[in-house]
Amino acid sequence: MQNMAFWEMLTQMVETSQIVIDRPRHSCHPRMSHIIYPVDYGYLENTTSIDGEGIDIWVGSEPEKEVQGILCTVDSWKQDSEIKILYGCTEAEIQTIYEFTNARDGMKGILIRKE
Repeated sequence: MQNMAFWEMLTQMVETSQIVIDRPRHSCHPRMSHIIYPVDYGYLENTTSIDGEGIDIWVGSEPEKEVQGILCTVDSWKQDSEIKILYGCTEAEIQTIYEFTNARDGMKGILIRKE
């Protein structure tokens, strides 16, 4: 199944990369202090996303970590689109991240869950 191959490749990428949390839960955005991160947020070291930075990842509080899905986002301020991996998140955290992503006028996202 083609979708399974995508999730397997993404899981392998996460499991073989260093996860760098540069915006811990409850921390402020570096340029917009009114934006508070609800869940640990960072990137996969030595990977590249459309913005030239590492692939973004949300890391939840579930003890057993696994890739659960991605958020596909569009950002009208940066004029780009990215994926953001959901990893080890509770259902409540996934909902909170989804709402956080869609709370601002300049960014919107859709959730794609791993089957």
